[in-house]
Amino acid sequence: MNSTAISSPATPGNRDVKDARNDKLFRWLLTAMAVFVLLTLAGAALSMLWGGRSILLTHGLEFFTTTAWDPPAGKFGALVPIYGTVVTAIIAMLIAVPVSFGIAFFLTEVAPRKLRTPIGLAIELLAGIPSIIYGMWGFFVLMPVMRDTFIPWMTEHMGNWPVVGALFQGPPIGAGMLTAGFVLSIMVVPFIASVMRDVFLTVPQRLKESAYALGSTKWEVTWDIVLPYTRSAVIGGVFLGLGRALGETMAVAFVIGNSVNFTKSLLEPSTTIAALIANNFGEAGEEERGALLLLGFVLFIVTFVVLALARLMLAQLARREGN
Repeated sequence: MNSTAISSPATPGNRDVKDARNDKLFRWLLTAMAVFVLLTLAGAALSMLWGGRSILLTHGLEFFTTTAWDPPAGKFGALVPIYGTVVTAIIAMLIAVPVSFGIAFFLTEVAPRKLRTPIGLAIELLAGIPSIIYGMWGFFVLMPVMRDTFIPWMTEHMGNWPVVGALFQGPPIGAGMLTAGFVLSIMVVPFIASVMRDVFLTVPQRLKESAYALGSTKWEVTWDIVLPYTRSAVIGGVFLGLGRALGETMAVAFVIGNSVNFTKSLLEPSTTIAALIANNFGEAGEEERGALLLLGFVLFIVTFVVLALARLMLAQLARREGN
């Protein structure tokens, strides 16, 4: 009688060994991906720092504290683009955050249900518009309005204010940090509004219905129930928009005026780190290219610090809430 080989099914022990091996392989794969991202970020930052090492060695800390930018004379001061970057981002957030909150509040509490989805999709589609389109709109539409209407009015009515009056004095050119900040605010509104709307929708309906049953208005429900419940996510969305505003290039280059002269006025031309790099890098000599690379490293550090502060704030909020 011939014996036939019968394949026995895998034993539970073999299956456990195989699953453990696959799980270990999968964990190492994910770890490698995370390490790759960190190495890429570190490599990008260090390459810019290495490219600007000569400027850092020759100028030292004066590179960050002086305003003169004169490549033929070998003078490089980063204070003007750093100041312009920070100021335009602050202006953008001062405008964008209230507008984004209003949009999210309208879409979740006020708008009819038939309009919520189309309007929400339209807001999200705005985030996909190329930045150069916003820049062209700012140059051809917003700048004439600023030049003919807003800047003369601000100079006349706000230019004589104590302390802050110098911020609103300037010739009616149209290009300046205020114009750039306004364009940036329009660009970041879709990001912040989309995040706020999505997190507002995560609030349990029973919490809002309980507040309405106690006689609360829509505003009171949003301010006292929805915002505290979604505070961490809302702050994260705001900092996401801030990160976008800090690094924007083409739209700002169209409307800020691209001047390297220091000015306190929001109505006069200035520049940002990203705009200065985009405008000068192609024709820069070796020394100026090193200064621009060092500026890129500064922008990287500024963005990293902003995001780190956001994470720290969110962690503190989580500890305070007992999570």
